[in-house]
Amino acid sequence: MKPYLIPITSVVLQLFAAFWALRLVKVTGRITAWVLIAAAIFFMAVRRMITLFGWFSSQLDIPPIDITFETVGLIISLIMAVGLVKISPMFVSMRQSRDFFQQRYDLILNSAGEGIFGLDLHGKVSFVNPTAARLTGYDASELIGRNVHEVLHHTKADGTPHPQEECPIYSALKKGETRMVDNDIFWRKDGSGFPVDYAATPIKRMTKGVTVGTVVVFRDVTERLSLQNQFLQAQKMEAIGTLAGGIAHDFNNLLAAIMGYAEIIMMEFPPRQPYHPYLQEIVKVANRGASLTRQLLAFSRKQIMQPRVFNINEVVAEMDAMLRRLIGADIDLVTILSPELEAVQADPAQVEQVIMNLAVNARDAMPKGGKLTIETANVYLDEAYAQTHHAVAPGPHVMLAVSDDGSGMDAETQARIFEPFFTTKELGKGTGLGLATVYGIVKQSGGNIWIYSEPGQGTTFKIYLPRASGDVEAIKSEAMPPLHLPGSETILVVEDNDNLREVICKTLSKQGYVVLEAANGKEALHIFDNRTWPIDLLLVDVVLPQMSGAELVKRLQGLDPNIKVLYMSGYTNNAIVHHGVLDTDVAFLQKPFKGTALLLKIRDVLDASWKMYPPAGV
Repeated sequence: MKPYLIPITSVVLQLFAAFWALRLVKVTGRITAWVLIAAAIFFMAVRRMITLFGWFSSQLDIPPIDITFETVGLIISLIMAVGLVKISPMFVSMRQSRDFFQQRYDLILNSAGEGIFGLDLHGKVSFVNPTAARLTGYDASELIGRNVHEVLHHTKADGTPHPQEECPIYSALKKGETRMVDNDIFWRKDGSGFPVDYAATPIKRMTKGVTVGTVVVFRDVTERLSLQNQFLQAQKMEAIGTLAGGIAHDFNNLLAAIMGYAEIIMMEFPPRQPYHPYLQEIVKVANRGASLTRQLLAFSRKQIMQPRVFNINEVVAEMDAMLRRLIGADIDLVTILSPELEAVQADPAQVEQVIMNLAVNARDAMPKGGKLTIETANVYLDEAYAQTHHAVAPGPHVMLAVSDDGSGMDAETQARIFEPFFTTKELGKGTGLGLATVYGIVKQSGGNIWIYSEPGQGTTFKIYLPRASGDVEAIKSEAMPPLHLPGSETILVVEDNDNLREVICKTLSKQGYVVLEAANGKEALHIFDNRTWPIDLLLVDVVLPQMSGAELVKRLQGLDPNIKVLYMSGYTNNAIVHHGVLDTDVAFLQKPFKGTALLLKIRDVLDASWKMYPPAGV
C-alpha cells in the first residue's frame, strides 16, 4: 500500500462519519447536537484534505509520512464511522418506540370519553383532545393559546362572574395541588352552559418536582343530573303517594259512614219531605269526596286492579264518541292507531280513565280550539333509553301518546305536573288530581309516563306499557245483574269503625238480614263459637287491629269451610291484593260504597259461587 493511501482513507471515513451524523438528525430529532458533531468531523476531514492537496500540488517531493500518526488517525476515523453506523439502529429503535408510545398516548387521549386539556403556567391552553373540543363546540386551534378561564370557565352556574383567583383550576397551578370539583359549569362556544365534574392536576417535572402546567379532565354530567332529578322526583312522588294512601284509607271510612247515614234517613223521609233535598245534597257531596279518594288511591297505587290482556286500540275506538263530546266541536280529534299493535295487561277501565284525564287536560290547554292526537305504536326501549330514563326496563312496549297543540308548559311546571293537588288552573277550576291519577295508574300497571312540552308549542304525554302475551279479551260492556236486594240470611259484620259498622248493620237489617256485629277479630271468633245457627256470610274489613281480616277468614274457615266471605276496604294490603291486583276468587267491595252497592254485592256473593280460599302465606 502506498503511504499516502492511509490519510486518504481517513478522510473518506471522516466524510462518511459526518454524513452519517447528519442522517441521525432525522432519526433522533436532535438537530443541534448532531449538526455540531457532523460539522466537527467534516472540519477534520476538510483540514486533512487541504493538507493532502498541498502535498500533491507541490512541485517538491511528497514529504515523508509518519506512518504511526496516520495509522492512529485512520483507526480513530474508522471507529467514528463504524460507531455511528452501529448506534443508528439503536436510535431508530428508540424513535420507533417513542413514536409508538406517542401514538398510543394520542390514541388514548383522542378516544377518551372525558374532555382533556392542558394549561401552561400562565393558564393558557396548550393541548385539547377531540372530546373537549366537541363538548365545548370549539376547534382545537381556537382554544390553543387562549386563557381557559376567559373562554370556558368565566361564569358560575347562576350567571355571576367567577373570579380567576377563586378558580380551582388556577389553584392547582399556583399551589400545586389536585382539585376535584363536582357540579360546576363550563361554557360552549355558542354561549350555552353545561354541567361538569372535573379534576385539575398539576404537571410536575419528575426530577425537581417543579410545576410546569396543569391537566384538566372533565365530564359532561347532564345525563347523570337528569337521572338524579328523575330519581328524586320518583322518591317524592312515592312519599306523597304513601301519605295520600293513608289519608284515603281513613277518609273512606268517614265517607262510607256519612253516605250510609244519609241513605238510611232518606229511607225514612219520603221525597216530598222538606229535608229530603238536603239529604240528597249530603249524598252528592259525599260522592264527590269518594271520587277524590279514588283518585288519591290511584295516585298512591293502592287502587284495586282487575287486569286483562287487551288491545288499547279497542279502548280508544270505544271511547271515540265520548271523547268528541268531552273535548267539544272546536277541537279536532285525530287518532293514529297502529294496525299491528300488540296487547298489554292492565285494567281497561283504568286505561279509559287515563285517556279521559289526558284528553280533559289537553282540552283545557286549548281554550280557543286546536288538535288533539291519540297515537298508538309498538316500540322497543333499548338499554340506551333505559340509562337516561329512571325506572325504565328495556324491552318491547306499547306506546300510547296523547298530544295537543295548546299552550304548553315550562320546565318548572313539568317538574310538578304529576303532584296531587298541583294545578295551573284558576282557584276552584280543578282539583289537581287528574294527572296525578294518570301517573298512579300507569305506574301501578308496570309502565312509565313521560312529558314533552314547550311553552306555546303544545304538549305530548307518552305512556309505555310492557307488551303482554296471552289471549286478547274483547272489551265489552257488562249487563247489570238483576237487583235482588232483600234477604233473610245471617251475616257477621266485622268492622273496627263504630260509625261505619252501625250504618252497615242498620242497612242490612232493614232489608231483612239477620246481622251479627263485631269490632275486631277476637269478638268475631267469640260470636262464631257461641252461635246457635249457621252464619251464611262474613262481611269483613281487610285491615283490622290485632288480627287482619285475612287471618280471621282463615280461622273461621277452619271451623266452617262453607262460609262465604266478602271483603271490604278503602286501602289495599298484601293479604288479598298483590301489587294492586286482586287475588282470584275473592269478593271485594271498595270503600266508600253506597247502601245499594253493598246490598247488590252481598246478594251477588250469596246467590253465586263466590268462595274465599285462605290467602297464600296467611
